[in-house]
Amino acid sequence: MTEFASADEGFSLVSNQKLLSLYAAMLACRRIAENSRGRHAKNGASRGAGFIRGHEAAAVGAAIDLLASDTVAPAVTPDPALQAINPHVALAPSLPVAARSALKARSSTGITLLFSSNRRSSQSSWIKALTLAADHNLAVLFVSLNRTETAAEAAAIESVRTRRNVYAVPSIRVDGNDVVAVYRVASEAIAHARKGHGPTVIDCRLSGPGDPIDNMQRYLIDKGLDPDQFAE
Repeated sequence: MTEFASADEGFSLVSNQKLLSLYAAMLACRRIAENSRGRHAKNGASRGAGFIRGHEAAAVGAAIDLLASDTVAPAVTPDPALQAINPHVALAPSLPVAARSALKARSSTGITLLFSSNRRSSQSSWIKALTLAADHNLAVLFVSLNRTETAAEAAAIESVRTRRNVYAVPSIRVDGNDVVAVYRVASEAIAHARKGHGPTVIDCRLSGPGDPIDNMQRYLIDKGLDPDQFAE
């Protein structure tokens, strides 16, 4: 079953300190992306902002509480902003490498977090990794960053759910602009995986035009917290 989660639902409380940490990590990601974009533009390159640009809520909410024994793999190419979110985790160079590593380490308590994007190369690797994780009940979190669910992605999730009626991969849809909602869902999925219950798909949909950092800033102000303490 696919569910939709938002910050307004009755999940466990998130401390004010954690809320501020989430916001600070999002700002750090955005600054790295903007600096990278500026350097590439100066050199005449057309890319360089990284896959996290605009997806700070999903990336930070999913990765901020991982441990040193865990691994994160980017959607397409390594993104320096990942290190700003959580400097303790290992960064895999690609989705296939991370999936193979998760298979080798399946007896450990380490989590592997895999991001996807709408690029065809990322989708193919992500779907193969999803199938592998389902077949071997691996402790893997799949975080989709696509604006809309692709046909291939939907088919892959349904396939691993129904194949031999053995594996059921939970798929939770969440507002990808809401870092608190993503954090709550990821916390549940991480605990689920560490207990040996296998993979989870966190389907981060960008439900509107709002910027995730602006959304979080307003949320903090409404709670009486001061986001300006992280301004440069």
